[in-house]
Amino acid sequence: MIGTTISHYKILEKLGGGGMGVVYRAHDLKLDRLVALKFLPPELTLDPEAKERFVHEAKAVSSLQHHNICTIHDIDETADGQMFIVMDLYEGETLKSRIAKGQLQIEEATDIAIQIAQGLSEAHAHGIVHRDVKPANILITKSGVVKILDFGLAKLSGQSRVTKTGSTVGTAAYMSPEQAQALDVDHRTDIWSLGVVLFEMLTGKLPFRGEHEAALMYSIVHEEPQPCSTFRPEVPLGVATIVDKALQKDRTQRYQSTKEMMTDLKSALAPTIELVKPEKSIVVLPFDDLSPGRDQEYFSDGLTEEIISDLCTVRSLRVISRSSAMTLKGTKKTIPEIARQLNVQYVLEGSVRKAANDLRITAQLIDATNDTHLWAEKYSGTLDDVFNIQEKVARAITDALQVKLSPKEQQRLAERPVSDARVLECYHRARHEFLASTKESFERSLRLLHQGLDTFGEQPLLCLGLAQAHYWALECLLESRDEALTNAAEFTRRLEASDPRYSHAILAKRERAVGSQLLAIRNFEDAVAADPGDTDSLFFLALGYSVHAGRPVAGLAVAERLISNDPLTVMNLTARVHSLLADSNFAQALAVCDEMLRREPGLPWINVFRLLMLAKLGRTADACRLAEEMIVENREDLVGLQAVTMIKHALLGEREPLVASIAGELETSICSDPEGGLWPIGCFALVNERDRALQWLEHWVDRGSFNYPMLAHGDPWLQSLRGEPRFQHLLDRIRPQWEQFVPRLQFGT
Repeated sequence: MIGTTISHYKILEKLGGGGMGVVYRAHDLKLDRLVALKFLPPELTLDPEAKERFVHEAKAVSSLQHHNICTIHDIDETADGQMFIVMDLYEGETLKSRIAKGQLQIEEATDIAIQIAQGLSEAHAHGIVHRDVKPANILITKSGVVKILDFGLAKLSGQSRVTKTGSTVGTAAYMSPEQAQALDVDHRTDIWSLGVVLFEMLTGKLPFRGEHEAALMYSIVHEEPQPCSTFRPEVPLGVATIVDKALQKDRTQRYQSTKEMMTDLKSALAPTIELVKPEKSIVVLPFDDLSPGRDQEYFSDGLTEEIISDLCTVRSLRVISRSSAMTLKGTKKTIPEIARQLNVQYVLEGSVRKAANDLRITAQLIDATNDTHLWAEKYSGTLDDVFNIQEKVARAITDALQVKLSPKEQQRLAERPVSDARVLECYHRARHEFLASTKESFERSLRLLHQGLDTFGEQPLLCLGLAQAHYWALECLLESRDEALTNAAEFTRRLEASDPRYSHAILAKRERAVGSQLLAIRNFEDAVAADPGDTDSLFFLALGYSVHAGRPVAGLAVAERLISNDPLTVMNLTARVHSLLADSNFAQALAVCDEMLRREPGLPWINVFRLLMLAKLGRTADACRLAEEMIVENREDLVGLQAVTMIKHALLGEREPLVASIAGELETSICSDPEGGLWPIGCFALVNERDRALQWLEHWVDRGSFNYPMLAHGDPWLQSLRGEPRFQHLLDRIRPQWEQFVPRLQFGT
């Protein structure tokens, strides 16, 4: 065929061939340009009906003008009836040949996946599904532009079924479970295939394999793939989670559009605040109080917290948080047992003896891998020397662990939070009180902090303590919303005026409370960037990304960092629950709730989440049984009881009792709770109270949330609202903000 002229195309050379036909380089004699001619297999055009469908689909594909889709110029046939397609000719290589050279760089693989998603998104918007996305059908030009080939041919080519030809095994490896079972397919089958391609680019391996076609198809339908990190540990969690979501066997659990997947991929590549994965890890155990009266626990705990805070400034060191460290107070576990439980290499333990103004502090650093002491030291002085002692301990640890400090880290270790150590003592005493979370302890903390202001003047640390106390009271319902916000706002303003370095987390709390979720997220990002050990900000940032911004992949990454830093605080797992819930992964969220109850059986509110997950999974009978048990067992928890009753009425379709149940303290609580406002929306939608559901939804959006995927298709309870003009108006309102939002915080390796 080389050298012959067909129509007005002179064939110059063969470029390649396969099951879908043979491709030639040709010269267009009319327009004097180079093109590619693809001659289709005869079986594609022997059947007149199949030929007509093919021509119709080729016309549709030719209308797609997108830079990531190969352009089709013409379709014609030879005198003997052999059909061919005239396409743009691109210089480059297929992704298949690129992968054969080895794993792609993570950034390169992600960028290619974004470009594929862009092309698929354009096709899907025109009702065209590729059905044969694989590396052999992806071409990368010399300038790095991705071109998707063979659009729309798979449906007619027979490649949606497994044949006995050896060449189809490669195609079968990229099939979705629904394709493998010869079920009807839609655009989500392309999302699955793109997930397989991304997995292969990152690891050089396929997620599903088999000795023969039947084994391969069984694996696709029934087996779970190994995580990307098994083959390549440095793949960031955010990228690995995108792959996992694309490869959900249940298509309703996958990305519901390539645009959503593309947005998450872009977030993974966006300029971000990069938090490097630490190389070494340590827990600072609570310092023992050896004071004569054993009445200096608050001081011992404060010293522990300050050393933890100092070490958290060292980015290459994973430091177990204060919350987890404090749960080990008085533990009888051995050092190796503690290290295994927390997955750390090193343990610092010590003691404090404080008598009036005199101090004696001992500390010893232990290598838990072999239970040997690296160093031990005693420090003596007065209360005024406590900052120098803290710095000496922190520097001794970094020296012993051979951690190289950056100039900024050196500066941070030398900084003093206050000039007078008595101010720090007052702050820690008050913090010790309000974290007890009772009305009485909260009031004691306020008295201590106000007395401190009277004694020491306008101290930023004491203003910080008062703002923290009032926001904590708001979260724990220890103070009315209006009162807590007014008081917290006053001390936040005073803090900003005197020392803004403390303000990020507090400003985030204020914005979260008043309904500016985007500003809250940005401030929480800044707070974590300044202090990677700030578990409080990590927790609320995970919720912000997942629940309010519709970025559950990013939220889950933050939740996992939080849990790594603070593994013994069981409540932190609710950040993981919220991320999975926002991603419509109700089964996995239920499993996390079950794990939380196994670890801490009396944990408040977790059964309410379990009830919600059972209901979302359609296990109505199980949910109602759990609701009945909770109503009997929790009669003293009025708000919790009302929440359970609300969900039960919704599941049973009891409209009037449901309306009556959302009142009083429950209505006040969920109206002010940034996450709780979602609950009545779905409940009212279930009983067809659309007006009330939409009112609550408008309230939630007015408070700054813009989780477009959850509203558009993620939450099954909202299905009855999706045809309402008011609902569509809300979607149109939040979609631009969701599309433009990019999480700034990424966790690297």
